[in-house]
Amino acid sequence: MPNRTFLDHNAPALVLAPMDGITDATMRAMLGSFGVFSWAVSEFIRVSNSPIPAHVFRREVPELGGNTTNEMPVQVQILGGDPGRMALSAHNAFKAGAKAIDINFGCPAPTVNLHDGGASILREPCRIREIVRAVRDSVPIRIPVSAKLRLGWDSIEDIDENAAMAAEGGASWLTIHARTRAQGYAPPVYWEPIGRVRKALALPIVANGDIWNLEDFKRCQEATGCIHFMIGRGALANPLLPYQIATELGIGSGGPTEVDWIALFERFVEFSNEHGSDMGSGMLGRLKQWTKIAHAFGDFPGFHELKRAENVEEFFGELNIAGNNQKIEIKACRTAAKSI
Repeated sequence: MPNRTFLDHNAPALVLAPMDGITDATMRAMLGSFGVFSWAVSEFIRVSNSPIPAHVFRREVPELGGNTTNEMPVQVQILGGDPGRMALSAHNAFKAGAKAIDINFGCPAPTVNLHDGGASILREPCRIREIVRAVRDSVPIRIPVSAKLRLGWDSIEDIDENAAMAAEGGASWLTIHARTRAQGYAPPVYWEPIGRVRKALALPIVANGDIWNLEDFKRCQEATGCIHFMIGRGALANPLLPYQIATELGIGSGGPTEVDWIALFERFVEFSNEHGSDMGSGMLGRLKQWTKIAHAFGDFPGFHELKRAENVEEFFGELNIAGNNQKIEIKACRTAAKSI
């Protein structure tokens, strides 16, 4: 199990990525229960016309008040373009209990970018420095302030200046997604520029982007030279992946060798119940959301039958059929496999 603190320059780390509309407190608790993530970053909390008050941070990130079963540290992420409001919001997050702050300069969503947030600020490197410095100065020095960047708005070469500006602003570390904003989530990813930044700057770099399996991880590791990594959709598409990466990094030891999707989704429902989540159509939507990711980016069976389920009971009925069929097919070669 990894050391459950925030980033240590010399200690490997595996970080759970923020995914808007996916990695809420329930999902963080679920994935945190694997025991292999070093910490998670919250979904971004947008700072628009006024600073975010402390009570909003406690509501959106209930881990700050110890109100969840999640033992994994959670770093609060904020997004916005006004240095003053970002600074006041960061200070309020600190008052709410945040132990670390992350600044989102990477979100590619048009609705965000059209309102001076996320990746749009990559077009103005000096503003990156200004925002990071304002946030850094607003909280005690013991509170890390990091920044999440893409390689650039439309050029992968922009990362050198943008990363340097974030470092000048006082960032404790940088997380770099290996695409431009123009790419969105389309291939390819460019890991090599992340390695170039790592060599140029005297601060830790967390590599992120298109790590779907252990082979991807090893290629990313070789191309970047990093010891800190962030994964998101890959952990949902292949729940074995966090264990495999943690083992490679030396912060985990083995783990399961087979995914028991039925048990996994049952645990997710239990976590949802503990967090007071909607157990009706909302719960069904969350389950379908996960299976859609696992089908699109992994080898999840039976998605087309599951997506037609009209309630949670029907979902699990179809899942049992798909799961039993899958187990028949793999029984001969995995008789001694462990499951999650």
